[in-house]
Amino acid sequence: MKLHELQPSEGSRHVRNRVGRGTSSGNGKTAGRGQKGQKSRSGGGVRLGFEGGQTPLFMRLPKRGFTNINRKEYAVVNLDVLNKFEDGTEVTPALLVESGIIKDEKAGIKVLANGELTKKLSVKAAKFSKSAQTAIENAGGSIEVI
Repeated sequence: MKLHELQPSEGSRHVRNRVGRGTSSGNGKTAGRGQKGQKSRSGGGVRLGFEGGQTPLFMRLPKRGFTNINRKEYAVVNLDVLNKFEDGTEVTPALLVESGIIKDEKAGIKVLANGELTKKLSVKAAKFSKSAQTAIENAGGSIEVI
């Protein structure tokens, strides 16, 4: 096969339907829009969710709850993941991002006690759960809140 012999696979390409180009095309005159009315006009049609003037569903439903604009979201790291590091390593947020354990630091890192820690590490993070804190210290490591 040569470059000039390449062709798209059968049925993968369609010819664009050119509407309003004469009656013999099958889509002439009204161009497939039917007769008169809002949808036949250029720029016609209604916005998303419009129900003909009736109060739309999104306005009929009651409002619930609220969103706290000051909410902080933490990147979560579990203890079993920290076993990846060698003994005596200082685990910092930058190291966690660099090693691919977390993708984004967000508002800080919170260490949770899921799994078991077998290495002696010094961990720096924004928050620790109580059980994670005791697990790190029991393994001979230390924590630092940053």
